[in-house]
Amino acid sequence: MTRLLLFGLTALLAVPAFSSQDRLTDTEKIELVRNLTAEYAITKETLPRSKKPLDFDASGKYDQPKWAALIRDNGPAARLGDQVQITKLVIEKERILFEINGGNKNNSHWYDHVSVGMGGPNGGGMSPVGHGNATATTGTIIALDFHQPIGELDSTEIKKLLQPLFDFDKHSATKLYSETLPPEIRKAIADKRAQAGMDRDQVLLALGHPDRKVRETKDGDELEDWIYGHPPGKITFVTFNGSKVVNVKESYAQLGAEQANPIESPR
Repeated sequence: MTRLLLFGLTALLAVPAFSSQDRLTDTEKIELVRNLTAEYAITKETLPRSKKPLDFDASGKYDQPKWAALIRDNGPAARLGDQVQITKLVIEKERILFEINGGNKNNSHWYDHVSVGMGGPNGGGMSPVGHGNATATTGTIIALDFHQPIGELDSTEIKKLLQPLFDFDKHSATKLYSETLPPEIRKAIADKRAQAGMDRDQVLLALGHPDRKVRETKDGDELEDWIYGHPPGKITFVTFNGSKVVNVKESYAQLGAEQANPIESPR
């Protein structure tokens, strides 16, 4: 009996235990998505095109011979020194997927390769069913693999992990664009806040992508609200009239309540 008890305790101790702090919180996930999606970088290695995500270990290692073979077979998605953009971020339990330049998707349809026409001597010939404008993106997907539940991380730490592949600080398009902005807009972006007069690109730099959007017509004006946050807690409404921000308002929705009603756009 004693031996069985000791064996059971030994087996239990051998299993790695992950506490709740070993996993990303919802707030941390939102920070990663907002601060990394649409970010630009300069490639430090040639990236192959691949139908499957390219495995990149969080320790900085990857299968170089495999990547070289993919480049020979499929061609490069980006060459050394190219500027690329993270166009989508997907957070899984043990890895983070980074879609680069739209990924490697084929946007063609089955009917793009089908032609129809009239037979016989007076037939009108064959015409394609599709419009002939099918495109395939030339990006790829990087899978940053931690091999265990992802712990506490922010976007700055993620950029450090990706340093063998990407340089996020070398005159990226985002920085070059920011340098052309008025000082008050640059300060608002640095402070992570929106203000009247900003356009959509500037709000994205400041706050990232909104949690949801709402459109309405008021007195003949087409208004669009970008809404950040969820109740209970702080909700930020950024209102656009056309391409410019005309109003920014913050609301604290039922803090401490167990349930919260939908938040209406303030006017």
